[in-house]
Amino acid sequence: MSRSGGVAALKVAEAVPLFTALADATRLGLLGRLSVDGPLSIARLSEGTGVTRQAITRHLDALGRAGLVRDTRRGRERVFSLDAKRLAIARQYLDRVAAQWDAAAARLKAFVEI
Repeated sequence: MSRSGGVAALKVAEAVPLFTALADATRLGLLGRLSVDGPLSIARLSEGTGVTRQAITRHLDALGRAGLVRDTRRGRERVFSLDAKRLAIARQYLDRVAAQWDAAAARLKAFVEI
């Protein structure tokens, strides 16, 4: 992989809002539910969470702004689904950072073993 990390990889400034959205337990739980159960309404997503529908809506809006979920209208309901492409891009970013750390560790090991 090139130093730029590929065309789809995030730049640091683009990664911040994404990882900020992921840095909340409720939002991670919502993503987990959507990845397992598929598209769900706000009512279904709030079941058993102890969190109000209004709070779930705010969390989903934050995930939507980060590009992690998208919604569609089904009658009077908004149904949310996971945007797996955005998660794949985030993973590429993490893979790039991990590769940089691995390279740094290898350089340090080579230096120490001299």
